[in-house]
Amino acid sequence: MKLIALDMDGTLLNSQNKISQENIEAVKKAQLKGIEVVIATGRAYFDAAQLTKEAGLSTWIIGANGATIHNKEGVCLQSISVSKKDAKEILAYFTEKEFYYEVFSEHKLFSPNNGRELVQIELDRITTANPDSNIEEMKEAAERQFSQEPFKFVHSYEEILAETDKYFNLLAFSFDDNKLKQAWNRFAKNDHLTLTASASHVFDIMHCDVSKGNAVKKLAQKFNVKPKDIMAVGDNFNDISMFTVAGTSIAMGNAPDGVKKQAMVTTLTNNENGVAYSINKVINGQ
Repeated sequence: MKLIALDMDGTLLNSQNKISQENIEAVKKAQLKGIEVVIATGRAYFDAAQLTKEAGLSTWIIGANGATIHNKEGVCLQSISVSKKDAKEILAYFTEKEFYYEVFSEHKLFSPNNGRELVQIELDRITTANPDSNIEEMKEAAERQFSQEPFKFVHSYEEILAETDKYFNLLAFSFDDNKLKQAWNRFAKNDHLTLTASASHVFDIMHCDVSKGNAVKKLAQKFNVKPKDIMAVGDNFNDISMFTVAGTSIAMGNAPDGVKKQAMVTTLTNNENGVAYSINKVINGQ
């Protein structure tokens, strides 16, 4: 194995949004063996970079589902943005339908200043209609979104369009599955865009050329690594594009069944250090 691509949320990160000591040690062990370890995440680069820095790790980072690629020193190798025209249409729709949303730009995340209120209203509505709903899971999903940084809160999406021309990922979050499905269908036919799901209750919109798989493939070519020598590990639907370019594809034990079916192997969960388990098996020749 010469290149290992690791998703973050639900994969390298545990449910407390931390990189465990076991995973840290396994990544460093792989690097000492000469294996290039790459983070491939739906998070923005600067957010992922802060998490890896806190863990004492130095890796290339594929951010925003493949829209950006940064090297270990933080130099940007690639950035692919949704057009301003498409961004305006998407954000107008998100606002009209009262979505909590995030816009991933170069140096910050933009979000509506009433975002927490929108999420809480939905949570109250869902739990009232369905008392058996998994409240803790939904709260955990919301807090995972709010934990990213740095945010800039805006009164109107027009402020975002006025401040930047970079829209690497436009993310919508909702506990209402029908609302998410309608939004997905609204933009799925736009040839300029790629849609994926990076977490539960979420869908992401990027430029049509963007995917984690495309970014991993680009880095593999740069490192002169063949597909058979690539291992990809992930837990959600935005990771499947990585599976298609990797000789070894591994789904986390906490991944949805639809993701597990697309992988060669299923490992332990993120709270059981499934990443460390998989890396150690590779290093030990298993």
